[in-house]
Amino acid sequence: MSVTSSASQRLNPNPLIPERYLDIPSQRWYYLGLGALLQACKVVDIISSFVSSDRIYLCRKWLLFDTLFCIFLAVLRIPRLNYSKAVVALQIICLWLFDGLVFGSIRVNILGNGVTTVQHDIAYTPEAANLVDILAPFTFGLLSSSPMAQNDAHLLGQHTVRMSPISTAQLNPYGETFCLPSSGDAVLIPVLLNNTNPVNLRLSLTELGPNPDQPEVLELSGKDLRAIEQARVEALQLTRPIPQEEIDEYDEYDDDNDVPSQSSPSLQRTQTLVHIRVSKPGLLQLERVLDSSNVEARLVIPADVTVVPCPHAGFTPDKLVGDNVRCAGQENDVPLQLDIFGVAPLRLRWSKTVNGRREAFFVEGIESQSSASEHLDQGDISNSGSTWTAAPEQLQVPLAISLDTPGSYIYALEEVMDAAGNVVEPLSTHATRSFTVLRAPSTSFKHCSPEHPMALNIGSEAALTVSTIDADTLDAPWEVSLKYRPHSSEKGKRFKPWHKTLSTQGTRRDLTIAANAPGEYIITGVKGKWCTGDVLAPESCMLVEKPIPTAEIEWKKIHECSGDTGVSATLVLHGTPPFQVYYQMQKDSETPREMSQTFPMSRGQITLQPERSGHYTFTFTKLSDSNYQRVEIDGPSIDQVIHPPASADFVGVPKGLGRKKAINSCEGNVIDVEVELRGSPPWTLELQTVGPKSSEILTFSDITTNRKNLQIPIPARVDKEGGTFEIDLVSVEDKSKCKLPVSVPGISVNIRRLKPTVKFYGADGKRQVTVLDNERAALPLRLTGESPWRMKYQRVGQGSLSSVTLKTPNDVLHVTEKGTYEILEISDAHCPGSIIPDASDYTVDFVARPTAKLSEKTPATYVPLNGSYILPPLCEGMDDHVDLDLTGRPPFQIMYNIAQGNEHGGTRLIDQPVFNSIQPRTRLQLRTDDPGRVFYEVKQIGDAAYPLEKHTNTPIPRNDRLLFEQQVSMRPIARFHNRNRLPYCLYDSFAPLDKLSSDGMVVLQGTPPFQLEISIKNLATSHIERRTVEVFEHSWKLNIQNYQFASVGPHLVVIESVADASHCPHASLDPLASSIWVDVAETATIVPVDRREDFCVGEVVQFQLEGTPPWSIGYRINSKAFTQEVKMSPFSLLQQQPGEVSFTSIAHQQQMCKATIPNLNFTVHPLPSARVGHGKRILQDIHEGDQAEIIFELFGEPPFSFTYQRSELTTAKGKLGKVLETHTVSRIYSNEYSIFSALEGTFIVTSITDAHCRYPPIQPEVAEKN
Repeated sequence: MSVTSSASQRLNPNPLIPERYLDIPSQRWYYLGLGALLQACKVVDIISSFVSSDRIYLCRKWLLFDTLFCIFLAVLRIPRLNYSKAVVALQIICLWLFDGLVFGSIRVNILGNGVTTVQHDIAYTPEAANLVDILAPFTFGLLSSSPMAQNDAHLLGQHTVRMSPISTAQLNPYGETFCLPSSGDAVLIPVLLNNTNPVNLRLSLTELGPNPDQPEVLELSGKDLRAIEQARVEALQLTRPIPQEEIDEYDEYDDDNDVPSQSSPSLQRTQTLVHIRVSKPGLLQLERVLDSSNVEARLVIPADVTVVPCPHAGFTPDKLVGDNVRCAGQENDVPLQLDIFGVAPLRLRWSKTVNGRREAFFVEGIESQSSASEHLDQGDISNSGSTWTAAPEQLQVPLAISLDTPGSYIYALEEVMDAAGNVVEPLSTHATRSFTVLRAPSTSFKHCSPEHPMALNIGSEAALTVSTIDADTLDAPWEVSLKYRPHSSEKGKRFKPWHKTLSTQGTRRDLTIAANAPGEYIITGVKGKWCTGDVLAPESCMLVEKPIPTAEIEWKKIHECSGDTGVSATLVLHGTPPFQVYYQMQKDSETPREMSQTFPMSRGQITLQPERSGHYTFTFTKLSDSNYQRVEIDGPSIDQVIHPPASADFVGVPKGLGRKKAINSCEGNVIDVEVELRGSPPWTLELQTVGPKSSEILTFSDITTNRKNLQIPIPARVDKEGGTFEIDLVSVEDKSKCKLPVSVPGISVNIRRLKPTVKFYGADGKRQVTVLDNERAALPLRLTGESPWRMKYQRVGQGSLSSVTLKTPNDVLHVTEKGTYEILEISDAHCPGSIIPDASDYTVDFVARPTAKLSEKTPATYVPLNGSYILPPLCEGMDDHVDLDLTGRPPFQIMYNIAQGNEHGGTRLIDQPVFNSIQPRTRLQLRTDDPGRVFYEVKQIGDAAYPLEKHTNTPIPRNDRLLFEQQVSMRPIARFHNRNRLPYCLYDSFAPLDKLSSDGMVVLQGTPPFQLEISIKNLATSHIERRTVEVFEHSWKLNIQNYQFASVGPHLVVIESVADASHCPHASLDPLASSIWVDVAETATIVPVDRREDFCVGEVVQFQLEGTPPWSIGYRINSKAFTQEVKMSPFSLLQQQPGEVSFTSIAHQQQMCKATIPNLNFTVHPLPSARVGHGKRILQDIHEGDQAEIIFELFGEPPFSFTYQRSELTTAKGKLGKVLETHTVSRIYSNEYSIFSALEGTFIVTSITDAHCRYPPIQPEVAEKN
């Protein structure tokens, strides 16, 4: 194995349980389920701990369980639950901490220190501790110096005496029935015991039947009963969660160790339920029950119960079990056989479900003939007192069912009951039988019948469709029988009759048959996988062969004045319409072109008149009808020389009646028009011009080309004045001298003699406008001509041309830049125009923006590097300003930025104010309230023409802005870091006591070095002394060593003034922050209030303290030193451990002025304790006339005196009943004392007193702090 794989195996070790036994996810699931079960049990214990007095036991238990759970998880090495050792240790610590909190081993002091309300201000001495006590807090209760750490350790134990009542036993108390499922099984029969702790049970078991053998005797000891009960509880734990009442903890007052039946009612306090395991059928009888006192319990009648084999029922298996498919109506009845076993007479409940609809049936009295005669003689076992029961028997019962409706059938045996009352649900494997009933299929032809035969083309196949109707998919595929019968007139090999059987594909219901012979096709039968079906109409299909289409064609020539102009053909068509005729047309030696025409009827006509002259050949080639496509025909042809008649058109004139082409002309005396001619050249063409008041015929001869450009003269009056005239074609004549009139749309000509003009318009000849910067200017124009106009212009000096489309004679030109604009070209909708020379340009100017600059009288130094003006420095809070000179149209608005420098060399914007001015010179107030470098930047200026609210997006460019700056020096400030009082002793020098403390620290702000003037006032003598100190840093601790405190009392230290290197006057000093108090004290003393020398644990010792709080008191307990901090006098100390106590020292003023305490000591004695029954809970049962001995153990210094009580018995756990009597016993010099009692009750000790102390102690009255 490689090193890498070895390391990987160490990092990811295999689980302890191999995967072949249990897979990894199941291991995780089971272990996490175990953890959840443990935590659920812990929650139950947490709830019960609130009423339990033994919480330390629960804490120890769960500390151990949680530790074992985490360690065992690490040992299992389950992937994704395998953690490192550190994580496992952290898990254990977290669980220990949680257990300690919830079970009280760790106490969180939220409301106080745990002392009673009247003692919440009392200090206390440490408790006595050994090694176990030191480790106990870290184990959260797992270790403790006392076995009853959570209870009253001084008064332990109780002795309970009970009187034993009469015992009874009852077999099968709830009247249940019992049966054995098989020979190897057993049943548990309950026995209800009252006030009985059984040690022996005797039973007898008699066989079933009329002549039983000698009964079998069974003896069960208490151990056997406990083993049976333990096995029953374990079986219940595997099948259901155990209720809380079944796993409740042990209680001395309740000796019930039973686990009640799941179906039984709750037991009384004195009742116990045990069980007897029986594995043989028969009559079981309870003979005797002995308790722990060897006394027989009284038996409750009846004392017997019958155990029989469990009944069962099922369908008899046969060879047709798997054949569960049937056909509807093909079988009358289906026989089924039932096997029933049990003690007769039997009853059976069964059901039938057909297509989801359920019907229930109930059958009684199922028994054999011999059993019926026996029952007539003996009577039913459930109603008689007979000591024998009939033996079970095996019966066979027939069941006939009918399957006449298609669908799903389910027959189920639901319940069988025997004569003893046992009810059993039959096993699912033999308790049901199911059938699927299919409907019979039916078939017929689709889209074909004798009345509507199917067409068959010659040489092709027809698809005949046979459809299966009302068939179930489960019955697929289906076999269809067909036969073919040809027509009597048909002969040949392919017309022989045949008979075939065809099958459908899968679950498809349609069967397609390819037929190529005409005749009759007949369905003779259909059969599915399971069922035979019926043939429906139409059961036959007639296939008819369709003939090929033919045509009769007759040609005719078309002759006009110019000659033969075309041909026509008359057609008679045979076949199934509609028809499509294909023919070819060939001109001279060109490639033939194929064309077609459709005819909806059997007769039609085609007329062919080509537009070009030439030798043409026309031939019919193919014919199609509804059954055949493009069938070749030998159609007749015709050759013909064709001369089309002459015709003419204007080129570009739109087709349609009344639509003319419009032509515009601005110059010249002729109009060019283009015509297109058809026919045989040369052509002679006649045109007519129609003016406002005259018309003229124009003739153009010897035209030899198909297209000709003609020049039409403009009528004289229209040419002179302008206007509109029209040009129309009149007639055309070609080579055949056949003159034909022409009726086509003409041309409308519009003649214009005035050209469009353009100019800039200006009042009084002034073509100039002034607008705001970046505002659009509208330059007025004057135009002549027809809309729309297209004008080109430029801005002088720019070089590039611009164009614009104008729509009205008084339109305007919009521009956004200043300068002179010049018109270059103009044209209207038809003609180019001219520009009026003296009005071809226009000038646009902008209104100047306002500006600002520093006044010449303002003292400032200009720095070209950053373009800023440096103003003279000044102190914080002083008034200063600058004067600005403004240009523009008042009133002005000035927006400027105010920024302040930071320690990193950058700036921070602190404000952006706006101020108004109506004068060209204004005064700008400077900001001096914060020290530092202040920068000013004029961002934007507004005036009457450029108000700020309308031009917020057009600030001054950054390089053009006015900048100026000023240094504002800080005023020096001095204050104390805090106002904590400084403690000093008499005759101490005024020097720092603790160099690490910030008490007495003076914090300085400004530019060092600083000059501090400090005054020290003695309030006792009213003497004030002043000192001046030079400080070179920003903090200084009070250190005036040449000053000595000469008297006791408070002293006031005040900072009078401060100065720094900036020579600015200091800021106003805060009276509170610039002063501090110094307390000068003498030596402290302690005086005890009570001069006693003996005290008890739990008592409070009071002392009177003199001096200035807080005090620090040193004392010893059993030669071990302790220190107590005290904040007020008098001082009370609660004693918590026995021993010799002596006070050694006292100090005040925070461990200052310490003094020794002589001869202050006393003795603390431990509290006495008592135990009943050696500190345990003893439960003792006695009979009438007997006595019980109750033993009391006493601990302390004799003589003793103690008080005990007897309480009545109660069922509440952890609580005592009503107190019946109380006694006090005194002057006892021994450590053990006993009494005898014949009375029932619980005995406990309530108090004990020894030579020095009493428990419980009498609490001293401590005055509460107001």
